Amino acid sequence: MVLGHYIKRELETLFVHRFSNDTMPFLNVFKNSAHYWILMGFCSMYFLLHPEYTSPSWATDQMHMVFAGAFTFFEFMNLMCHITLRNLRKEGTSERGIPEGWGFDLISCANYFWESLCWFTFALSTQCLGAYLFWFVSTAQMLDWALKKHKRYKKDFEGKYPKKRKAMFPFII
Repeated sequence: MVLGHYIKRELETLFVHRFSNDTMPFLNVFKNSAHYWILMGFCSMYFLLHPEYTSPSWATDQMHMVFAGAFTFFEFMNLMCHITLRNLRKEGTSERGIPEGWGFDLISCANYFWESLCWFTFALSTQCLGAYLFWFVSTAQMLDWALKKHKRYKKDFEGKYPKKRKAMFPFII
């Protein structure tokens, strides 16, 4: 699951994302790298790859397939959100539209929602404390970004932005 996520992420970086100071300031590259390398690398992978790690007693091959399937579905939804966001702005312009579909009809930051579900699924499947820590910290960071982006969308699209749309979690926040 982790390898699949990072392969998808690298392909998105190469073929989907457009970087600018508004979307990804250069210094955030270091912050994001530290987040992934330290939190995921140590907190999750160290314990999962440790010789004494044992899978949860309920973790059958069928359960692993269910979690892997859910994870793959959430990754696909996240990818579709990134493609939707990319297509909102024509290259070289600053004009953008309001995202729709793939979860955006309920929340402003569907991409963060789906990624949070990916890492929650990973934590559930491994039952590793480090994986839960990674999920919690990642989700908290994405929620912070989502609240800011939601507020900016409401300001930028004043009067046009859907009033019932939440920031990151449908019907909640």
